Amino acid sequence: MGPLGGISVIFDLDGTLVDSEPNYYEAGRRTLAEYGVPDFTWADHEAYVGISTRETVADWKRRYVLRATVEELLAVKNRHYLGLARSSARAYPEMRKFVELLAGEGVPMAVASGSSPEAIAAILGSTGLNAHLRTVVSADEVAQGKPAPDVFLEAARRLGAEPARCVVLEDAAPGAAAAYAAGMRCIAIPYVAAQADAPEFATAGLLVRGGQEEFTARTAHDWLVRTARTSADVR
Repeated sequence: MGPLGGISVIFDLDGTLVDSEPNYYEAGRRTLAEYGVPDFTWADHEAYVGISTRETVADWKRRYVLRATVEELLAVKNRHYLGLARSSARAYPEMRKFVELLAGEGVPMAVASGSSPEAIAAILGSTGLNAHLRTVVSADEVAQGKPAPDVFLEAARRLGAEPARCVVLEDAAPGAAAAYAAGMRCIAIPYVAAQADAPEFATAGLLVRGGQEEFTARTAHDWLVRTARTSADVR
């Protein structure tokens, strides 16, 4: 057994592994413009960071009184997003380093995301992260998206891992809440800096208050090693 002693790691995708929120914002802006909502701002988008695409468009339908069905809105937004993602998805360099470090140690890893299966596959493919991240769960495949724990519990099931032996990496408050509800430890890297004091992030085992600019693969790995030792002592 390696230095992480049976721990499995589950990654959120958007804003955690990949800087995809600008593309999600632009896809949302274009979609809403098509349906007569011309002034969707970045501040409006920030309220949806960490919420699944399906739940986001369902909220738009209510908020903007759109006549289109949720399925139609979802299809239009995904079409815009996939076009953007295939040309400009970028993995955070320290996150790529972290994934490669864990892969070299044989640590089981998964991705659990609120995005559609097609969007997840497109991003992992275009960034090359699919070489190491082959176990993938979309919120479309479970009953409820984050902050419910369903995606993380399903990822653990597919890895054959106990939830208590899983560590989640998350950038958004709903994801940190989902990890806590799943009985998993969490490394939180807030995407929206102003949300670092959100109560959901207070449940994280490691809170990287400065977000991706402060995150390093080495610091996260050292924390995982300490966590593995502590949980081994408990057992």
